[in-house]
Amino acid sequence: MSVLMRAGEVAKRPVVTMQGEDVAQIKDIVYAPGGGEVAGFTLAGRGIFSGPRKEVLAWKSVAALGPDAVMILREDVLVSPDEAFAGVSGSGSGSGHGNVLGSRVLTDSGTDLGKVIDVIIEVSGANGGQCDVVGYEIEASEALKTNSTKVLIPLPDTLAASAEHLMVPAGAVDFVRDDLAGFGAAVDDFRAHLKGSH
Repeated sequence: MSVLMRAGEVAKRPVVTMQGEDVAQIKDIVYAPGGGEVAGFTLAGRGIFSGPRKEVLAWKSVAALGPDAVMILREDVLVSPDEAFAGVSGSGSGSGHGNVLGSRVLTDSGTDLGKVIDVIIEVSGANGGQCDVVGYEIEASEALKTNSTKVLIPLPDTLAASAEHLMVPAGAVDFVRDDLAGFGAAVDDFRAHLKGSH
């Protein structure tokens, strides 16, 4: 079973051990190179005056990402960024090329679809399961001709991004949805459509 959620909803979620100890909170998401998967999380301490922690949480050490907390086996799974993210080129709320929030989404035919306001992730399995980037929530441009100002656009398995623009196939506009209900099916249909067109 998989669950879709907005990456922005994960920030500030507490990190709790299986012994019930509240050890940190999520500060930001670190994406794997290419932006297709979540590599892990940077952390902050708990409490109003707590700053960022030096340790990070690699996705492989997450026991469960629930609606109210991120569960880990023990506190010693929190490690240095070098140890956790060896080979990961990017960090922040972005795709491996930096922060994608605020970036423009362009189709490969040159149409501006809107501005990214959140990243949609799909969590499947636990204890080393997958956490994939499957879409963006965008402030829709007039080109999309939708009734909503905020829509979800599915992404292919691999992404193309520059410093300013995120590229998607033009066919993605046929799979845009207004909310997370049914968006997982839209992502599957979009990716099947891409495979069928090659």
